[in-house]
Amino acid sequence: MTAGGPIGLDAFGEAVYRAMLLHPELDPGGLAAHLGSTETEVLEALDRLADLALTRPAGCGTRWRAVNPERGLAALLAHQEAEAARRQREMERSRAAMAGLIAEYANLHAPGEQRGIEMLTSLDQVRDRLVHLASDATAEVLSFAPGGPQPAQVMEASRTLDQETLERGVRMRTVYQDSVRNDPATVQYARWLHGLGGAVRTAPTLPLRMIVVDNATAIVPIDPEDPRKGAVLLQSPGVVAALRALFDQVWDHARPLGASAQRDLHGLTGQERELLRLLADGLTDERAGQRLGVSLRTVRRMMADLMVRMDARSRFQAGIQVAALGWLAAAEDAPA
Repeated sequence: MTAGGPIGLDAFGEAVYRAMLLHPELDPGGLAAHLGSTETEVLEALDRLADLALTRPAGCGTRWRAVNPERGLAALLAHQEAEAARRQREMERSRAAMAGLIAEYANLHAPGEQRGIEMLTSLDQVRDRLVHLASDATAEVLSFAPGGPQPAQVMEASRTLDQETLERGVRMRTVYQDSVRNDPATVQYARWLHGLGGAVRTAPTLPLRMIVVDNATAIVPIDPEDPRKGAVLLQSPGVVAALRALFDQVWDHARPLGASAQRDLHGLTGQERELLRLLADGLTDERAGQRLGVSLRTVRRMMADLMVRMDARSRFQAGIQVAALGWLAAAEDAPA
């Protein structure tokens, strides 16, 4: 444990906790004398430790008892994980809302109606604008690439432009979906980008396809559900700043390409947890697969594996088990 560490235990609180473990006979006054502090400071620290489930009152007197470190720290880490998952859930809701607002904003404004907006109504127009923006980039190119494994022709068409951009010293950061980790061609391309200086991470789902260039221009689809309808180019400083903030949120919680999958206290990967959440929200297997960038067959294989781990014989029983085991509790607000 370290002062000001991520588990929320400050340096003085840690000192009080250690003293209680080593000298369980000491009351708050004794702890204050032992630590060279005041009894008021010790009592405040005891309250903080109690909030972290590391101490509890001993009987009806003034003594306190330190909780066994193994149990106490396990409970504390579980609480911290639940809180982090709750914040992640809130950010996911914010991302989805922002993506919807951006698409609606783009639909409501025809070309020329407002400065800083350009409608690109064909895929050829979108490609031409992307080439132009990447060629003119001077500082940074940020992008979301949803849809799972990337088409080979798209990666091949982007190779020369990406190489030229990186060789000019422009920073490139890209977020793919976790599902690309099972696609050798996309992984090879991502590693090639990394070798040239580009940074690549993955996340279970992405809110929309997006590119932000030099914090000045962004391109997003007119309809996030159907990229074939074209895209909208945005140069309004407020909108671009919001999209940059959205990218930073996703990037901070995404996983570097070389990192192995992390499992939560219930043994779930981020992709498995997201699948359960999507199905709990009422999406069909096919729609959940589209959001995760995986095939319908993969969704059903993942669910079959989860049902074995839950010892469930049907989807209905699996839903009951998910609630009983608390597998999605952290995503809502309940402790893990």
